[in-house]
Amino acid sequence: MTVSPAHLLQLPADLDPQLLPRHVAVVMDGNGRWAQKRGLPRSVGHQRGVSALKELLRCCNDWGIPALTAYAFSTENWGRAREEVDFLMTLFEQVLWQELGEMVQQGVRIQFAGQLSALPHSLQETIVHAVACTQHNKGICLTVALNYGGRQEILQACRSIATLVQQGLLQPDQIDEALFSQFLYTTGLSDPDLLIRTSGEMRISNFLLWQMAYTEQYFTPILWPDFDRAAFHQALLSYQSRQRRFGR
Repeated sequence: MTVSPAHLLQLPADLDPQLLPRHVAVVMDGNGRWAQKRGLPRSVGHQRGVSALKELLRCCNDWGIPALTAYAFSTENWGRAREEVDFLMTLFEQVLWQELGEMVQQGVRIQFAGQLSALPHSLQETIVHAVACTQHNKGICLTVALNYGGRQEILQACRSIATLVQQGLLQPDQIDEALFSQFLYTTGLSDPDLLIRTSGEMRISNFLLWQMAYTEQYFTPILWPDFDRAAFHQALLSYQSRQRRFGR
């Protein structure tokens, strides 16, 4: 893990604490490329990626950012090599067990977004346990998007609402944005203010399609395992330089 310079342990003086994003979303891209550039197995890149996420979570907590959502595994990622997928599922489970005690101690509340029923049974059980152990914590909210797809999320919400209409429990003219949002995985969370994607790719890849209608987007060539507090500082400087008018 990258050791942060001491002067970045506190909020940098050139950032306005009143203009910090309330919710940051990250597409953690570039783990495999980071490893390949060093002649290492892709699995090593994913392990280093976990360290980068832990550091970003600590940074958000230190700097007063109350919500972080991380895109960990998409519905399309099942198309990767079976060996890599199996490794990732095992890694997710191991990390949850290893980090749960510290998350409880630090007041982190963890939740998950995605079609969790398709995950290995042991991972599902670990997720349920982690959510239950942290649900009353008052610190930063970490949402892990796991087996997540934005289009699938919207379709699921539509089906749920259509079922209520069909049952006569809801009238079509009662459906508005606020009601629709209640049927998404992220219900109860504010929409992201800032999306960060690493590795130089400039797309959102089916991530939080409904929620990111007015999210500021920041793309960096830095590969995810190298994304540290200094890189996050630059992303926040860019965010604070923008005028958010929301169409007005």
